[in-house]
Amino acid sequence: MADAVMSPVEIEHLGNGMGGNEKGVPVYVMLPLDTVNRNGVMNRRKAMAASLQALKNAGVVGVMVDVWWGIVERGQPGEYDWSGYADLMAMASQIGLKVQAVMSFHQCGGNVGDSCTIPLPRWVVEEMEKEPNLAYTDQWGRRNYEYVSLGCDDLSLLKGRTPVQCYADFMRSFRDRFAAMLGSTTVEIQCYDRFMLASLRASAISAGHPEWGHGGPSDAAGYNSWPEDAPFFRHDGAGWHSPYGDFFLSWYSGLLLQHGDKVLSAAAAVFHGTGTKISVKVAGIHWHYGTRSHAAELTAGTTTRTSAMGICPLRR
Repeated sequence: MADAVMSPVEIEHLGNGMGGNEKGVPVYVMLPLDTVNRNGVMNRRKAMAASLQALKNAGVVGVMVDVWWGIVERGQPGEYDWSGYADLMAMASQIGLKVQAVMSFHQCGGNVGDSCTIPLPRWVVEEMEKEPNLAYTDQWGRRNYEYVSLGCDDLSLLKGRTPVQCYADFMRSFRDRFAAMLGSTTVEIQCYDRFMLASLRASAISAGHPEWGHGGPSDAAGYNSWPEDAPFFRHDGAGWHSPYGDFFLSWYSGLLLQHGDKVLSAAAAVFHGTGTKISVKVAGIHWHYGTRSHAAELTAGTTTRTSAMGICPLRR
């Protein structure tokens, strides 16, 4: 994931807190993914204290830490264990460092460079096992259980709550637990399941092309394909730049925008009036950037390419 981009106002505010008339960009250092372990306990406490002090001595403004859903709400729905993160916040505060807390509702592990595994809460995994369509699904039926599909954002499939309600309740609990620190803490918020297919069918019918609603492009190849090996992503634009490609990619990217709007709206409501600055982490998808289609960005949903707007809608 790319580092969150601070607004000029945020940079100015933090810069004023760096001491004297010093100028520069405030630096935050990302902590290890397993700073708090799967049992909710802070790892390597002595080493962490020494490291935080060293960062403070080096002039670092603060640290960024993932606050994992799979750790805090691991036991039962609605039961939150903040103990490990409370220890970290207290330690950072004592040393004089700010903390950017990233609300991480995805699984950690299983990808390149990951050194630890932190799954989703067990009760969420159990619901996904009962209803596999809660997981992202590709055209071959392979499912990705790292995150609950945005196709069911508004469906009460998680023990009577929607996924967005779960995220809002989590953030509300965080707000209440760390109320005394908010204002000095920055919160960042970090398709073939049947729910997304239903949305695609409805959009295709609305567009007057019901034949476009049966699934994604059949010629987009696979995970390890180069753009020029996949007819849909080739330089000539016959696939991604066609009327069908424009429709599908606009729908696909639009769902991501809607999902982001729902989660950000929930976050804004939860933290309203606390003085907390809310930032957004957007994946830094740079693979195949030099190709005309920007295939990796298209499959991530961060751009449609046909609009020439790139990531601007996400920023808005």
